[in-house]
Amino acid sequence: MRRLRAMPIEALPMLPPLPGWIMSGPAESLNAAVFRSGAALAHLTFVTTAEDLPQTLWRDRLALAAAEICVGHSGRREGAGALRDAVHLTKAGDDPGPSGRVFRQWSAAVARPISVLHLARVLEGVAPDRIVLSLDATGPTPVDRAAQVIEAVLEGNPRGETAALILADAALAKSLGWTHVLPLLSLALKARDLRLRGDELRLACHRAVGVGVQHALPLAGELSRAAVRLRAVVPKLRAKGAARAVELVLSHDALAPSTLDFMSDRAARRLCDRLVSLGAVRELTGRDTFRLYGI
Repeated sequence: MRRLRAMPIEALPMLPPLPGWIMSGPAESLNAAVFRSGAALAHLTFVTTAEDLPQTLWRDRLALAAAEICVGHSGRREGAGALRDAVHLTKAGDDPGPSGRVFRQWSAAVARPISVLHLARVLEGVAPDRIVLSLDATGPTPVDRAAQVIEAVLEGNPRGETAALILADAALAKSLGWTHVLPLLSLALKARDLRLRGDELRLACHRAVGVGVQHALPLAGELSRAAVRLRAVVPKLRAKGAARAVELVLSHDALAPSTLDFMSDRAARRLCDRLVSLGAVRELTGRDTFRLYGI
């Protein structure tokens, strides 16, 4: 299973970087972990409303990372490239396979505002009553509520790791007043952490939040800068529908040219390659065919 490495902490424009003391070392006690996770979440809240950041893309890119971790919980070793292929190169209505289904669940979960109806559609087989209880979980802090959700969901379904983590991150986001699910806990909780209960699980969740913020914050800075570069080249694009295509790129982790169905196949491929040549978009697969593009 892939482990996320701590990324260099950079800031969005006008946003101070995450103070180093927050993650200066492992929190040995629950109280210390609670304090640190709260400080990290307070800092990240500024990013969730940053205008320069393509928020939908940010959540979708984090959903990919969360899906990779969740796939690993089930014993499969499939990286980001394989997950992207499973979802983006599968025809509509076809089964993308077990790993692709996990990525599809996460992408759907973060795409729309948090609601019982939306999560019920995403988490097939999870009763709406369970979703209601998860979103209304109580506890001294938002992270404690999320830990309670994990424990309750896995007690009823020990193999429901993905559902438990989606609901936990949903409960966390709702408790913080965020409108959308933002993968955080799911980026750092290991399989062995999900077997913990009580205060041990709470401690693991508070620590995981810190690691999740360490990943999410620099990614936000990276994507905000990439978005500026991409928007800057729009005046250079002559293809009809180019501006619309750019907005789609700015809201998805990856796109196949065929997704741009308001353009001809040839025009879509040429536009994608043009964006690559301008340094505004990356080709993500390294292949000559069945290519995927994103920033």
